[in-house]
Amino acid sequence: MSTAAVVIIVVILIAALVLLIAAIHIVKQYERGVQFRLGKLKDGPRGPGLVLIIPLVDRLRIVSLRIVTMPIQSQGIITRDNVSVDIAAVAYYRVKDPIRSVIAIEDVAVAINQIAQTTLRSVVGQHTLDDALAATDKINRHIREILDVQTEDWGVEVTLVELKDIQLPETMKRAMAKEAEAEREKRAKIIAAEGEALAAGELANASDIMMAHPLALQLRTLQTLLDISVDKNSTIVFPSPLMSTIEELGSFIARERDASGRTPPPAAQ
Repeated sequence: MSTAAVVIIVVILIAALVLLIAAIHIVKQYERGVQFRLGKLKDGPRGPGLVLIIPLVDRLRIVSLRIVTMPIQSQGIITRDNVSVDIAAVAYYRVKDPIRSVIAIEDVAVAINQIAQTTLRSVVGQHTLDDALAATDKINRHIREILDVQTEDWGVEVTLVELKDIQLPETMKRAMAKEAEAEREKRAKIIAAEGEALAAGELANASDIMMAHPLALQLRTLQTLLDISVDKNSTIVFPSPLMSTIEELGSFIARERDASGRTPPPAAQ
């Protein structure tokens, strides 16, 4: 056998090996293959497992079925109450129909990213700043529903959209801080007023009890004097009701003494 024949055989074997390698594809469990033969779709999704194609005739496009996390870059948005905010978000989507995701649109990821940005601006612009801060769950659902409808024709399902970051202007941050401080002061004053009202009611009840039982008032006065004496004050002020009580007690003792002095001696036996 001549040298030229050997070279030709070696070249043929190498070409056959290359074609065999090109014909063999392994599709993973979370993937599907879309096969085109001479530019025309052939059958349905291929895989998972070993897939054989005809080299130079068939082309296999691999599509992942796993959920994809796609960040939505920060958008400058003007809310309904004319406040400029920067909002970033994140979207999660997955391919439901591999064939439509390849045939219906050129690049699914780029398309979803662009439509998510425009939808984010549109939806947030319909709400006030307070709604955007307080009702994020509602906004997230609204954006997801809009994206899900628009991506249905692409064989893609948007599973979740979350507002990730809301940046406010510095002037708005200061205004909100002042508003929060004023709200706390208002609540503190309301609580203090409610406490005063309760205290006044309890004092009124105590006053009624003391009016019905004068002795209770005297006992309370003595308790107050006891509390004052604990502080070791050099001056003690006696309230007038107590002074009247002391005077009445002195008069009673004097009357009793005079009455005992005038008692006649016992009769002689």
